[in-house]
Amino acid sequence: MSAARRLVVTVCPRERGVVVLPVERGGRAARLDATGVLGALRALVARRGLDDRVHVRDGCAGGCWGAGPNVDVRVYAAPAPGERPDHVALGWKTYVYSLPTLASLADVIDENLPGARATRRAAR
Repeated sequence: MSAARRLVVTVCPRERGVVVLPVERGGRAARLDATGVLGALRALVARRGLDDRVHVRDGCAGGCWGAGPNVDVRVYAAPAPGERPDHVALGWKTYVYSLPTLASLADVIDENLPGARATRRAAR
């Protein structure tokens, strides 16, 4: 069994591009710019009740000046009850220029939490 994780998901608000994909698997594809990605991820976290495990923020995610939107995920150990979280990442994953390869935006979270199964879209 793997240790509990917490995620910090960063969406770069400076990238001007858009991505077209469903927010959740099986949903309708939506056209999302960086602001849309940020809002959709925050709403998804709230809807799933993951506020204590996933924090979504805006900031530099890398890939500056390209056609984003770009997303970065930092993986941390979840703190034990009563302990403060540390800031030493166990791992990370970037979705710089790769959001269109996901089956859904939710895969940004699902790929990085233990036991989650995310799917990739077929290459076009």
